Amino acid sequence: MSDVTLAVGGRNYTVSCADGQEEHVQRLAGVIDGKLGTMGANLSSQEAKNLLFAALLLADELDEARTQGSSSPGEPQFDQGRFAGQLERVALALENVASTLEGGGHTS
Repeated sequence: MSDVTLAVGGRNYTVSCADGQEEHVQRLAGVIDGKLGTMGANLSSQEAKNLLFAALLLADELDEARTQGSSSPGEPQFDQGRFAGQLERVALALENVASTLEGGGHTS
């Protein structure tokens, strides 16, 4: 396991990830940070709540992509397994952040 520092919502968080996955986890954190940026004035004063809403928005986008699928020839097919794994890694990172915010250190 490796520790990686993620910049999300103007703060840095250190989370654990599998060796070799550091860049991927940082890219996913960038997606979360971008989603927080699009929330603009809708941000709460509670960081954990903001991260939850960002995760819910991303999960909604993922769910919509799954239900729409790709039915046109020549369009890339939606790889549900790949995105499910990515969502699982994002969920783990969010759990680590929430644990840190709650004062419990981080989980692995």
